[in-house]
Amino acid sequence: MASLYTQQSTNVRKTWLLMSTFFLLVIAIGWSLSWYLNEPGILYIAAGFSIVMNIGAYWFSDRIALASTKAKPADEVQYRELHRMVENLAITAGLPKPRVYVIEDAAPNAFATGRNAKKGVVAVTTGLLERLDRSELEGVIAHELAHIGNRDILVMTVAVVLAGFVSVLADMFLRFAMFGDGRENRNPMLLILAVVGIILAPIAAQLIQLAISRKREFLADASGALLTRYPDGLASALKKISSYSHPMESASHATAHMFISNPFGAGERSQFIAKLFATHPPVEERIAALTTMRI
Repeated sequence: MASLYTQQSTNVRKTWLLMSTFFLLVIAIGWSLSWYLNEPGILYIAAGFSIVMNIGAYWFSDRIALASTKAKPADEVQYRELHRMVENLAITAGLPKPRVYVIEDAAPNAFATGRNAKKGVVAVTTGLLERLDRSELEGVIAHELAHIGNRDILVMTVAVVLAGFVSVLADMFLRFAMFGDGRENRNPMLLILAVVGIILAPIAAQLIQLAISRKREFLADASGALLTRYPDGLASALKKISSYSHPMESASHATAHMFISNPFGAGERSQFIAKLFATHPPVEERIAALTTMRI
């Protein structure tokens, strides 16, 4: 029988495999552009622009996420038990206590952000605090601390950088193909293949980014359950959170991947296309993975 330790190892390997695939995609699209233009220098400009923009977003990721979700610092008197729970679990995880924020929203949900453990933030909605019992809330907090401990923000930032890089290169290539020079003395068949590849590359990049997002949720589930030593608490919490039918008031596609569960409310998740472009794995799979594992 698989344990939470093997689940962690499996998801770490799969995440690295996806990241490697992402890098290969970047190399392939970069080669296509340099071949077409016969000018490799433009790749450095595109890469530099994309990296600067995305690293900037990473550097201020906590501020952007908190502002976009209208999260406010959790008062230490009003939310004394929440602060105590976060602190105790952080000590158990060997992490500094993250800042604690609350979102005034009836939809139960939570997310973590921060570019490193010292800058970590855990935010929960008021709906989450109202609907979950203590063991369930501990499971959710442990899951979010796992994101901080696993450096998931860094992983997702790299994915965003690469996705942005692919999109910029694809756009540049198509513009040059339509209006620029460089088409002379090129094999027409290779040119057609390159253009088709460039068109499909951003879609592939987006799918890989979403796949990485889904894998990190499985890893955080396993790490969080290991931290509390009670997988059923997180499994029960996920069931309650996913069954809530209304979307969060501040839900947006830009921050959807950060939350523990889909912030747009319960809906159809079984359709193939919906699953393919989802930011989270099906909650049924997450619950099954937790309930069938042993510590």
